[in-house]
Amino acid sequence: MKRKSIFLSISITLLSLALTGCPERKRINDINSDPGRYFDKEVTVVGRVTRSYGALGTGVFEIDDGTGRMWVLSEKYGVPSKDTYVGVTGRVYNGLSWDGRNYGLGMRETKRHERKNR
Repeated sequence: MKRKSIFLSISITLLSLALTGCPERKRINDINSDPGRYFDKEVTVVGRVTRSYGALGTGVFEIDDGTGRMWVLSEKYGVPSKDTYVGVTGRVYNGLSWDGRNYGLGMRETKRHERKNR
């Protein structure tokens, strides 16, 4: 019994430490409704990739979290394939562009967590 409580205490402590460094998860609808509030701030969104375009490890992809959609510029992590579930952390920018095309309000990715199935 004592081993279980020690393991539980260590697990909770490690989880708490891991979560303190993560920005709070935001809904895309909230960002789209008030972009000025989130401009140049680091946010995290989670959703399904609906479209993606990339070459040589960079590109853009659109993520849908059920409340809205947002374009994400990826310069370090490559572009995930369609229907991949991702958690993306990045800075919000207006006038996001890649390869000569403007994608409007979007995010420049700084971190990512992928999951193939939901």
